[in-house]
Amino acid sequence: MSGFQDALPLFGDPDEAPVQPVTGRLPSYIRDHRARLRARFRSGGAAALPDYELLELLLFRSIARQDVKPLAHRLIDRFGDLAGVLSASPDHLANIDGVGDAVITDLKLVEAATHRMARGRVMQRHVVSSWAALLDYCHTVMSHRETEQFRILFLDTRNTLIADEAQASGTIDHVPVYPREVVKRALELNAASIILVHNHPSGDPTPSDADISMTKQIAAAADALRITVHDHLIIGKSHELSFRAEGLL
Repeated sequence: MSGFQDALPLFGDPDEAPVQPVTGRLPSYIRDHRARLRARFRSGGAAALPDYELLELLLFRSIARQDVKPLAHRLIDRFGDLAGVLSASPDHLANIDGVGDAVITDLKLVEAATHRMARGRVMQRHVVSSWAALLDYCHTVMSHRETEQFRILFLDTRNTLIADEAQASGTIDHVPVYPREVVKRALELNAASIILVHNHPSGDPTPSDADISMTKQIAAAADALRITVHDHLIIGKSHELSFRAEGLL
């Protein structure tokens, strides 16, 4: 997850301001382990640590006086990787033994910071010149979601991204989308063109018949008002599918 290293300083020193009540001194073996992890992170950055150790570093801030390695492993085992942990819903996180309000708040704060940084790299930028950053943003925000979400990227006449909005959320395999509402919002923002984006929680970005039909309906409604649909991106776990590249638009 790009931005994780930058997000860590958002939290204070746990030895100075522990989140949870302190009950006795932290054992020396845990202090030494934490010191080694911090040193490796400072010298080598995120690349020097696997996901579970990066997660440990974050959990130090939430649980100041316990060994958090077992919890880090439980979270990775349950959600797959660090991105999956950060993207997990608060309800699902709360089901993991050892996860309380402090852990959930800190995990969701890092997720929010990561999304903000990725979004900052694409907003008010020319889409063609920042296409890789745009894809990275879409994957950061959507690839680990547990339900489908439909977003619209609104562009001006110079193909600069002027707005990014989540229009609807649905179930694990369906999200309701209404072409009239999509075009109405584009007119409200005075957008000259749009890019449609939605995710497939299954991880497979192959479009369904419903995806193809819905895209054609939106494109027809937009074309009637001289609004261009540049593309429809389906975001999977590790890669995306472009309707334009596949000849579907």
